[in-house]
Amino acid sequence: MTEMITTDAAKSLAHADMLLLRFGEFTLKGKNRTRFEKTVLRHVKALLLPYPRAVLSKEFGRLYVALNGEPAEELAEALHNVFGIVSISPVKACPSRLEDIIAASRTFLELLAPAPGTTFKVDARRVWKEFPHGSLELNKLVSTPLLQGYPGLIVDVRVPQLELKLEVRETQSLIFCENIAGVGGFPLGTSGKAMLLLSGGIDSPVAGWSSMRRGLEVECIHFYSFPYTSEQARQKVVDLARVLSRYSGVIKLHLVPFTEVQTSFTGIGQDNLMITLMRRAMLRIATGLAEREGALALVTGDSLGQVASQTLSSMNAIGRATELPLLRPLVMMDKSEIIDLSRRIGTYELSILPYEDCCTLFVPKSPTTNPNLRILEKIEATLPGYAERLAAALEGTETVLITPYGNERPRDVIAAETGIQEEWF
Repeated sequence: MTEMITTDAAKSLAHADMLLLRFGEFTLKGKNRTRFEKTVLRHVKALLLPYPRAVLSKEFGRLYVALNGEPAEELAEALHNVFGIVSISPVKACPSRLEDIIAASRTFLELLAPAPGTTFKVDARRVWKEFPHGSLELNKLVSTPLLQGYPGLIVDVRVPQLELKLEVRETQSLIFCENIAGVGGFPLGTSGKAMLLLSGGIDSPVAGWSSMRRGLEVECIHFYSFPYTSEQARQKVVDLARVLSRYSGVIKLHLVPFTEVQTSFTGIGQDNLMITLMRRAMLRIATGLAEREGALALVTGDSLGQVASQTLSSMNAIGRATELPLLRPLVMMDKSEIIDLSRRIGTYELSILPYEDCCTLFVPKSPTTNPNLRILEKIEATLPGYAERLAAALEGTETVLITPYGNERPRDVIAAETGIQEEWF
């Protein structure tokens, strides 16, 4: 059970017939709402593929997943990671007859076993207008026998601790109480595509997750310097991308050979500018990959003032290496906030594994915090074979599709096996 699922929610899930998924803030987006809803629907369908008995339907701006015997808690764990879903409720279904609604409500309340003194309310909604009792009348008809069975409950119609919700429909009535928090945000890919510079550290995976939550489709770029960086370091990044793919279904990882570019900066007598030159080179290569993949922005894990390359002066000098928008979701966050978020999304334990990446190689004792842009551009213009090395790194990039649980395969194979169109990837 994850931290997102409370004890009461787990009790409800154990006896649920379906899951109710609610959309988040994108429902305010007017004409784009239909497109956003279709994107969420497609993402949920992808996650339901391993659960063939589950049936997905959409009504009234919500999604319903009829379980038909599939594991409710396992599905809730997966679905609460879908961007655009703000909450999930385990639902008990019953026939739309008053006696059945009262009996099912009593059973539902028994499962939760509220403590004496718990404030309580029934909130009924008559969706099926042919039902003989109106919503206000139904509140009284259901709450009275429940209060008789649980005399310790206290009625509070304003801010109750326990609110039993009923939806009366023609085919069946739905009873639910608990809300499991989703990640919210915008549906994946509805804000366009960006390239994430993914290192092996704590910050960049969090930046990637934050970008995806705002509707960006993210492709990852990792720079490795073999033989200075190990196979374990490469696998660490693959595993980090795999965690991110659990929020996106599948994710593309570009592995860039960076040794020749990085070593070209050694021995030129500008050790204090090494990190700045290296990061500018990364942005140039990432820009080339973005143009090739049709991405419109770059994403980094920069946090203002955290290290020498993330002072305002350094970020300005580094950012001038590309004309693409440079997105920094963490720029105003404290390190403690970033760590907390990395724990929540599941990347922290991987990020702290002690395998070096190219960003930790050849680090000078005193890197500059105020680099001169003219000097940087002069070094790059006069460095022998610099442009050719950047082009070779771009040409030698290996691209892998990372799936949530391993077994990386080409995109056409995944599409053939799942029936999902390739553009979803």
